Amino acid sequence: MSQTKTPPVVLVDGSSYLFRAFHALPPLTTSKGHPTGAIKGVISMLRRLEQDFPGSKVVVVFDAKGKTFRHDLYEDYKANRPPMPEDLAIQIRPIHEIVEAMGLPLLIIPDVEADDVIGTLATEATAKGVDVVISTGDKDMAQLVSDHVTLINTMTETRMDRDGVVEKFGIAPEQIVDYLALVGDTVDNIPGVTKCGPKTAVKWLQQYGDLDNLMTHADEVKGKIGDNLRDAIEHLPLSRELATIRTDVDLHFGIEEVSPEPEHREQLLKLFQEYEFKAWIAEYSGDGEAPDSADDTQSATTPEREYETILTDEQLDAWLEQLGKAELFAFDTETTSLRYSEAEVVGVSFAIEPGKAAYLPLAHDYMGAPDQLDRDTTLAKLKPLLEDPKHKKVGQNLKYDKNVLANHGISLEGIAEDTMLESYVLNSTATRHDMNSLALKYLGEKTISFEDIAGKGAKQLTFNQVDLEKAAEYAAEDADITLRLHQVLRPQLRDTGRLDAVYRDIDLPLVPVLSRMEQRGALIDASTLRQHSQELAERMAELEQEAHEEAGESFNLGSTKQLQAIFYDKMGLPVIKKTPKGAPSTAEPVLQELAHEHRLPRLILEHRSLSKLKSTYTDTLPELVSPRTGRIHTSYHQAVTATGRLSSSEPNLQNIPVRTEQGRRIRQAFVAPEGHKLVAADYSQIELRIMAHLSGDKGLLGAFERGEDIHRATAAEVFGVTVDDVSSDQRRSAKAINFGLIYGMSAFGLSRQLEVDRKTAQDYIDRYFHRYPGVLEYMDRIRKQAHDDGFVETLAGRRLYLPEINARNKQMQQAAERTAINAPMQGTAADIIKRAMVTVEDWLLAEHADDARMVMQVHDELILEVRESALEVICRGLEERMSGAADLKVPLLVEAGVGDNWDEAH
Repeated sequence: MSQTKTPPVVLVDGSSYLFRAFHALPPLTTSKGHPTGAIKGVISMLRRLEQDFPGSKVVVVFDAKGKTFRHDLYEDYKANRPPMPEDLAIQIRPIHEIVEAMGLPLLIIPDVEADDVIGTLATEATAKGVDVVISTGDKDMAQLVSDHVTLINTMTETRMDRDGVVEKFGIAPEQIVDYLALVGDTVDNIPGVTKCGPKTAVKWLQQYGDLDNLMTHADEVKGKIGDNLRDAIEHLPLSRELATIRTDVDLHFGIEEVSPEPEHREQLLKLFQEYEFKAWIAEYSGDGEAPDSADDTQSATTPEREYETILTDEQLDAWLEQLGKAELFAFDTETTSLRYSEAEVVGVSFAIEPGKAAYLPLAHDYMGAPDQLDRDTTLAKLKPLLEDPKHKKVGQNLKYDKNVLANHGISLEGIAEDTMLESYVLNSTATRHDMNSLALKYLGEKTISFEDIAGKGAKQLTFNQVDLEKAAEYAAEDADITLRLHQVLRPQLRDTGRLDAVYRDIDLPLVPVLSRMEQRGALIDASTLRQHSQELAERMAELEQEAHEEAGESFNLGSTKQLQAIFYDKMGLPVIKKTPKGAPSTAEPVLQELAHEHRLPRLILEHRSLSKLKSTYTDTLPELVSPRTGRIHTSYHQAVTATGRLSSSEPNLQNIPVRTEQGRRIRQAFVAPEGHKLVAADYSQIELRIMAHLSGDKGLLGAFERGEDIHRATAAEVFGVTVDDVSSDQRRSAKAINFGLIYGMSAFGLSRQLEVDRKTAQDYIDRYFHRYPGVLEYMDRIRKQAHDDGFVETLAGRRLYLPEINARNKQMQQAAERTAINAPMQGTAADIIKRAMVTVEDWLLAEHADDARMVMQVHDELILEVRESALEVICRGLEERMSGAADLKVPLLVEAGVGDNWDEAH
């Protein structure tokens, strides 16, 4: 009669997972600003272990605070370790509380590390005939592996038995300690053999067996590495002792006495509510919703997977029939490139219901790839479905898919939902908005990454080269996860403030507008840029020569060490800030500070600025011209900035300097095609007008309503003179005050900008608030609201969460307060120009499709290519529609310029 094998004891290295979860997961926070990424990662891992090892005793072990016996052995043990980040440290107590509420034994033993507690318990369990699974991400634990002890890493989903240790390290578990002693550990500050890397250590141990025998035969090792080994012999026994995990710690209890307790559901629910784990709340409050965890594989959140690979016309026809009947289906493309302008479709995937998805491969062309349906014929068959706006699609960043399909003559319509935008509008700062991060946060699932199937680095495959079996699961999962994310995110959007309207009326309608702008591209004059690049190179050479003369020696302007030596050792400049390692900083803010008094930092700053312009724009823009269209095609990103503003890349149009001559030269390279002009329409002082509206200050409202120069009007109020008597310096100061205060600038910041003493700057601010008391009242009100609610809102209801508004660190809190003041203005401005873009695009397509088209958006400015014969009507209509994009208490002024290039029109 066979006996049922006793389930293994699972020993969890909590300290290992604490750090790994903190660095691996997106920076999650509650609405009140408490970090939760490490909590979510560690608890998800524990729940997964409970599921994977039913009936097993799961014991969680954490390091205790303070020094251990290893510090007595070696005073500098772990001396190199930086202090734990504050936003990680404050997550430890909640983890401990949740672990205890789960009923799991929690061990924190003073004077020894978690590793030693685990080693001791593993040894005892093995002696009693019980197998052990150690859940850890720490390679040092490999020394504990035996016929009865296995390592498991739930983050990478890998197991390591004896054979696994040999395969990974090239040596047996019994040799791991000697291996660690030889290579040393810079993090724990364990001294090894200088220049002895893993390959050398393994070679020695394979040859000599163990460290003692190696030291006995150290004279046989030739070369410099042999000298290093002999130099290290004195400290190698200590290194081995430091690296050895103790298996004989006096714990005052045995493994049998470590027992789980019943789960405390009420306490767990209370903790999940406190740290805002919504799906876990749903699970424990019994409202029928699925848990936010990857461990409940049969739940509604994690349905059984039924993925299909479509390789025949019959399969395709069956799916087309289902898709045609579906109220909404998830859609995704797999392509040859991340750059939409050159990407081609490799395959497409669909999902109609959770767990049910299909991949349709069309262009996997590696040697031995299975036969697939013809791409052109199949896309033609899909075209009616994809172009029909009545067939509603949900996707993750469907703008990309729309652009790629356009390369194949298909105009994707019916973009009904986009999970990237749903996540972004729901909380722009809670997580990154890529699908893998969203799946982890909202579904508790770790998805297949592209690197999992295609490899990394220079050897990474393009999707057409990926094995079809792997590609099919990856692609089908994308569609499946997208559909499931939508089902989780959509209700949350509807239930949170006015976010549903922001998503539905502002961000989602912008997708096709941006897609068309990206496909149109912008025309540039490459010869102008090349000439500019040459001039920049000449000026940089001049600056380098001047810097060498100023320093009295030649040096590399890009070398931090050489700059530190010249600035601080040779010239004796004051050390304003230090790097994390304690060296005096040469970062840009420091140089700007030093540049007030010294010429050399000014030269370095100018050189850096020109170098950045050259590498980012004048050298790069000509290389970005598409050989197919002869234009550059930037990518606009809707889910990057916290405030709702658009960003762009390849090229980044937002970072072209606005006020400098060099920035103007770059804009001169953006030109109009023959028979057309560029029209640049810009909102005038939009954030100040929004401030007037939000604050309701009578003085500001009156100045705008009268059409006064707001900076001149402010100068008159602050300096107590008539508007006509305001000097240029007074207007400049007033402008700095106007813009500085809406960004939450302090008296110290204003004093630096105006180059006056702090008392004078404070006097300016006091006078400003005396004249405009409504602004001060608004700032006080919004700061309080931010502290109370954890977020602020734009006029349209877009929320900006402020994770650090109640941080213990005063500087972080003050920075969050400054953001709270500015974000409603910057976010409202972003909402306004987005609305304007949708309105203008609809108008142009309906009435002036042949006369004008939007080609760029930068900050508060729209740039159009306009047929010369239609300039008057387009400029007039453009100004009307942009001015009407919001209903403020003050006029929304738009100024449109015309030119042969962007600079002339700007």
